[in-house]
Amino acid sequence: MTDPFPVLDLRDAAGSEETRAEFLNRLRKAIHEVGFFQLVGHGVDDAEDMLELARRFFALPEPDRLALNILDSPLFRGYSELGREHTKGIPDQRQQLDIGPEQPATTSAPDDPAYRCLIGPNEWPEAMPELRPAIESWIARLTDLSHRLLRLMLESLDAPAGFLDDVVDPDPQIHLKLLHYPGPTRPSEDDGSGQGTGIHNDLGLLTLLVQDDNGGLQVAVEEDTFVDVPVIPGAFVVNLGELLEVATRGYVRATLHRVVRPAPGVNRYSIPFFYNPRLDATMQPLPSPYVEGAGGVIDVADNPLFALYGDNVMKGLVRSFPDIVARHHPALAAAAKSTSA
Repeated sequence: MTDPFPVLDLRDAAGSEETRAEFLNRLRKAIHEVGFFQLVGHGVDDAEDMLELARRFFALPEPDRLALNILDSPLFRGYSELGREHTKGIPDQRQQLDIGPEQPATTSAPDDPAYRCLIGPNEWPEAMPELRPAIESWIARLTDLSHRLLRLMLESLDAPAGFLDDVVDPDPQIHLKLLHYPGPTRPSEDDGSGQGTGIHNDLGLLTLLVQDDNGGLQVAVEEDTFVDVPVIPGAFVVNLGELLEVATRGYVRATLHRVVRPAPGVNRYSIPFFYNPRLDATMQPLPSPYVEGAGGVIDVADNPLFALYGDNVMKGLVRSFPDIVARHHPALAAAAKSTSA
């Protein structure tokens, strides 16, 4: 593959008929062949400001960060220390702040679906009041951008551009993370794995990522062959999630990727934004000639795919945050244990 991470300029989608057609053709190839590309010309020009906010948040005194301890949140929101989130059972070496849709607190009934536990308010740092409005503005703009991009993806597949509108409207289950990957400061902190974030697929529709100039994101362009994603200032790295793979019967790829931990003394910061269906939305196959000819999604033994997004996201959270599940959702822990037995 000569161009594993093509750079697409969103302004071309509003260009001449010929320019738009070429943009859609390149978009279709990107989401089919590797499932990753870089997006420029998107009009969101404050990525560096957001990365600086992330640096400032993780530089707060530890008590201020731990006041948002994710262990205290049944919604899986708040601050995580190094090693709190797991990928395939191995602790990820990153700190993070998890933010979801800002919604009123609710009380779940015993017969409610498990995913109802994800509805409620976020945790915000009192020591940094400017963080909330900045993140909420960023989320609003990236939600609009993601929806526009999703419609263009469908158009590139010769499907009705609005076919998935009803699975995201009116409440897409967005998810944002501020991430800090500190390099080891002494030999005892280096477990030898090099894992910042372990090998995984994203769960929903699509992801927009900004990363600083330290890099570290790697994508499996072929089986067991990981390639570094170049850092392009101002670009979003875009990749696709499992639910879009389900909707396209495997034509679109939710590609495996990972983040390598930085070298000693180096700090990496990034901000992924996940654009997902409503929790109660079920994916249907796209009416597309490309989808009709696709071979179908192949389930991996340890990663079943669910068409209902709420079930898919809970699958991921149960695996990723065993301590939170054990503390706040013991029934889910028991169910997961019995399933894997």
